[in-house]
Amino acid sequence: MLTNRSVPTDTMVAHVVYQDLPAALAWLTRAFGFTEHFRYGAPEDPAGIQVLFGKAVIMLQGPRGRSSPVQLGFGTQSLTLFVEDVDTHYATAKSAGAIIVEEPHETEYGEYQYAALDLDGHHWVFARHAHDANPAEWGATLAKP
Repeated sequence: MLTNRSVPTDTMVAHVVYQDLPAALAWLTRAFGFTEHFRYGAPEDPAGIQVLFGKAVIMLQGPRGRSSPVQLGFGTQSLTLFVEDVDTHYATAKSAGAIIVEEPHETEYGEYQYAALDLDGHHWVFARHAHDANPAEWGATLAKP
């Protein structure tokens, strides 16, 4: 398979809309620990900024006629990112102004996680695997091949 340094082939690339990309980048870096990989468009007014979080790749995009959850008054998706130390990540995000919508807790499906809203109202979950959970044991229905 061809390798492309702009679009990794082994991960999903989420595209998330922000009304002010430079402000979003600064906030996401401070609150959630994202790091900038590249940007395109005018340096002072970029059209897009790709950020990294471990192996996760997220493309921050300007509005281009689209609204953010805070403008709409509701969210339309949630993104989960995995971290080793959920409690430290939680404390950093909370002190940076993230709106905590789920305190750290262990789920029935084996994750230790918390959830927060960012400056534009996007819903983020930060989690680590707490234990191996068989989906059938907590009530999920497994698809048959």
